Amino acid sequence: MSTLSNSEEFYEKLKDQLHQTNTWPAEYLYKFIIKTDLHKLAQLEAIFDNMGAVINTIESKKGKYTSVSVNLLMRNPDAVIEKYKEVAENVQGVISL
Repeated sequence: MSTLSNSEEFYEKLKDQLHQTNTWPAEYLYKFIIKTDLHKLAQLEAIFDNMGAVINTIESKKGKYTSVSVNLLMRNPDAVIEKYKEVAENVQGVISL
C-alpha cells in the first residue's frame, strides 16, 4: 500500500474520531516535535498566524528538539485535518503527535 493511501486512511479515521468526540466548532490542541531550528519554528507558527492560536514551545533537555503545542478554535474536523496536511507539506521533518 502506498504512503498516500495510508495517510488518507489515517485522516479518515481521525475525522471519524473527531466527529464522535467533539461538538463543533471546538478547541483543538495540535502537538508537534521539530528539530530546534528558528526557521522551522517560524514556518510552523506562520501556518497558524492570524487564527487566534495560542502557541507554546518547550525545548528538550539537550536543546536538540522543540515541542510545539498549538491551541485554537477550529470550525470542524475537515479544518483540523487541513492544518495537519499544511504543516506536513510546509515544515520538513515535523512529527505530528
